[in-house]
Order: sequence, then structure tokens, then C-alpha cells
Amino acid sequence: MLVYKFGGTSLGTADRMKSVADLILSDPRQKIVVLSAVSGTTDNLIKLSNSDIQNGDILLQEMVKQYKDYVAGLLSNEACITSAKEFLGETFHSLRTALHQQKPNDEKWFVAFGEFISTSLFSFLLIERGVNSAYLPALDFMRSVEGEPDLGQISILLKNVLEAFEPKDVYVTQGYICRNENNQTDNLRRGGSDYTATIIGAVLKAEEIQIWTDIDGVHNNDPRIVQGTRAIEKLSYAEAAELAYFGAKILHPLCVRPAREAGVPIRLLNTLNPTATGTLIDKENPMSQGGAKAVAAKDGITAINIRSSHMLMAHGFLRKIFEVFEIHKTSVDMITTSEVAVSLTIDDDRNLENIVNDLKDYGTISVEKDQTIICVVGSFGKDEMAAAVKVLLPLQNIPIRMISSGGSASNISILINAKYKKDALEALNKGLFAIG
Repeated sequence: MLVYKFGGTSLGTADRMKSVADLILSDPRQKIVVLSAVSGTTDNLIKLSNSDIQNGDILLQEMVKQYKDYVAGLLSNEACITSAKEFLGETFHSLRTALHQQKPNDEKWFVAFGEFISTSLFSFLLIERGVNSAYLPALDFMRSVEGEPDLGQISILLKNVLEAFEPKDVYVTQGYICRNENNQTDNLRRGGSDYTATIIGAVLKAEEIQIWTDIDGVHNNDPRIVQGTRAIEKLSYAEAAELAYFGAKILHPLCVRPAREAGVPIRLLNTLNPTATGTLIDKENPMSQGGAKAVAAKDGITAINIRSSHMLMAHGFLRKIFEVFEIHKTSVDMITTSEVAVSLTIDDDRNLENIVNDLKDYGTISVEKDQTIICVVGSFGKDEMAAAVKVLLPLQNIPIRMISSGGSASNISILINAKYKKDALEALNKGLFAIG
């Protein structure tokens, strides 16, 4: 069993969806195909959920025309075209009815229709091509509790759903969407289709999970900012997780975990360049060469500094500091300490004012916004000579706010002001990868 996942850009036009079908049918192995919504559809559905009736009707008319043209370019069999048009008619009728009944703005309910549409149209395409396939509604087996996937329940429900069918060559399901503990339509947040794919792959102990995007795997730097980047052929699970969390947009930050726990490899590939090698994410190879493999940047960071003489030779001080962040449900990215100060970073400043007010009980607080974390990922073993020096040397002309090294054998992180981001990425590219 293989698990394939295709994002919205891979489905952006009818021709691209047909190319996706060509890709999956070129491999004879049994597979589950996980699809996102067609690019742009999720944004439109979010707008629709927050629209008044007049503006919502205009938006729905635009979407109806978009998908009428999409079907015309996708299907040629009259029976399949008729079925697709009937499905779309029912779908947009449901959305229009909800809009006119002034249904409470349940954004998650509206947004789920994006995945329903893409998977249904893809299923009609497979039927037209005579593929032995089945449509698996994700809401029949994807479950979450308090925002986190319930892997135990998903495993039981998915296996039951699959057993209800005669064996098929291809199963089609939705990424991103699920039901929560209250049986309401919910989702795994933006990028959650990756997460769906790796959960399914882990539960079924798939041979491989393939995530198809519009780039040739994970690059060793941000190709939108730095010229001359290259795709990385292989990453460990730990390295991939660090890159995803610290800004590599190609992968959902949480999706590595289920695959890692199940020992299922993930391969990142490009639908626009399917012959490219891509990036394989697998278990760590102890014989692999150490050193830096890639650089990523995470924007929108706020640094908080707590300075207090009460820290000196005191126990329990850090616990009190972290309890403040726990109370306000805010996670910490980086932390450095000295005898009389703690500096840490957050990427969610919604509760910043309350956090700062609570921290004032423990010392003098200063805040710096518009910061960026530069994350250098690779294999930095504890015995490797001068690993941090190799990372810091290219940054000798850039003011560094914080450094975090040693907490992970896969990551050295540096905090800088966001205005130096481009310079830092270019300097690291030249210094670490001998490019430019």
C-alpha cells in the first residue's frame, strides 16, 4: 500500500488533475490518494462563511462558473459529466441554503466543501478511466480530540471502512478535514492534508507516503529568497521535523511524527517535474555525513527578556516563568539563560500583554518584536568539532540576539532582527554550501 497526497496547486487546473491521475496510475501498486481542495477554493469558502447574503451570492456564482469550466476541461464521458454536474449542483445548493438561512458562521463546515469537491471530481475522473476505485469519506474515519488526531480511533475506523469494500486499486479520500469529539466537522488546520496522509500511512503501515507539491523536495535554503538552492536527497525524521517547524513550507510541522513512530518513509516529490528525485525522509543513518544540510527561517517571532536578581542561586524560578506561558497557552520556541536573566521567544503574540503583566511579578521585562529565527539543520553530534563555529562564522557581520545549540543534535538556531533575514540566509548559503 502506498499513500499519495496532492496539494491544491497540483489540482489547480483540470489538466493538472488529469496529470495527477496519470501519476498514480503509472504505479501498479495499491494506493490511497489524499487530496487537498483545489487552489483558491479554501480561501473562497472562508470568505463565504463570513459574507452577507448579497456578497455571498456573488462569490457563489463565481465558484459555480469556475467549477463548470473545470468539469468541462476534466471529463469527456457524458455520464460522468452529468454525475459531476449533479454533484456540484447539490453542493452549491447546500452552501447557498446555509448562507440564506444565516447559519451561524461555522467556518469549518463551509471550508470542508473544498475537499469534498476535489475528491468527488477526481473520483469521477477515475470512473471515466475505468479504474477499480473507491471513494472514502474522511469524516467516516478521521477523528480528533481537543484538536489532536485520535490515532487509536482512526486506526479502528479506517480499517473498518476499508473492509467494507472489495479490494480496490485506488482509494480516494480528503485531507485536512475530520470530526471532533462532539461529532462536528473540524479540521487539522492549514497544511493538514500532509498530516492526514502521514496518519493514514502510519495506521496502515504503508510502504511509503508520497507528498506531491510544486517544488522538487526540500531545498537547502529558501528558494524564494536565495538563488542557487538545491533539493536535498535525504533527511532524517528529526531533521525534517525541525525544518518544517522552523519555516520550510513544503511540509506540515506535525506530519513527521506519526510516520516516524510507525517507521514509514516519506517522499516529497514535484507534480510539475515528476522525474525529479525529490527528498526522502527516513530514519537516521548513523553512517551519514555530519554537518549542516539545510537552512530555514521562521518569521513573526517575539523575544521576551526577564531580568531578575531573584534568579541568582534560586530554584523553582524557571518553573514559575514557564507556568505563565502555560496559563496563557503559548508555546516557547527558543530559550537562553544566565545567572540573572532569561530570554525566550514566542511565535504567537495574541496573549503577549497578559504574559508580560504576569511576568512583571518576577523581574524587569523587555520585549522585542519583528524577530526571525534562523534554523540550521543537519547532524551535529556532540563530538563533532567546531559545528557551531561553522554556522556562526558566515554571520559575523549580522547582529545576533540569541543562540540555541545543544538541545538537539539536529538543530542550531539563531535569533536575529527580521530586517537581516535575507542577508543571513544568503551568508549561510555561501558559507555552508559553497554556493554563490
